[in-house]
Amino acid sequence: MSEQVELGLSGLAVPPGTHLCAFFRGREERNAIVQPFLREGVSSGARCIGVLEGPSEGSLAQELGIAADPPQLELKTARPTYLPGGEFSRADSLAYWESEAAESLGSGAWPFARFTGEMTAEVNLAIPSEEWIQYESDLNRFVPRYPQILLCLYDLLDFSGSELFVDIVKTHPMVLIGGTILENRYYLDPDEFDHAHA
Repeated sequence: MSEQVELGLSGLAVPPGTHLCAFFRGREERNAIVQPFLREGVSSGARCIGVLEGPSEGSLAQELGIAADPPQLELKTARPTYLPGGEFSRADSLAYWESEAAESLGSGAWPFARFTGEMTAEVNLAIPSEEWIQYESDLNRFVPRYPQILLCLYDLLDFSGSELFVDIVKTHPMVLIGGTILENRYYLDPDEFDHAHA
């Protein structure tokens, strides 16, 4: 495994085990990030999962311009994935990603995984902010344990003015915005985050 993994975005690359967030404005900008990210993953033979805002998995594939669904690519809609039974469980969500990584990578079926998840305005309304932010922080204990990239997606039209935005930034070691990856000087590792929120 090389020390840097191409994201598929204008030559941008990150190390394996990276948890980063991308900020965008509107669906068109989201798709301009997600489409090349997943296509790069498919072409490199990685296991790929996209959890995104949309009415159905089929509509997501159509919107992203994915004509034939490759066997290693799975698209899911955000609400039923994050809110099965109508409620969010931090433990269950962490277990979901853990099982996907362990099954995909532990079996040797794929050498690498790239996962992306979008926090939608609708889902945000159904989850206590502190619970979601703790979940994002806890992901930093999970992501480095596997050869993978986890890309979290946030629409600035929904989140830039919210109090949640500050903590979103603090829970991601890297931030993708405007086609540039920034090392996040505001990032708090999970232990620091737990201490700051105790």
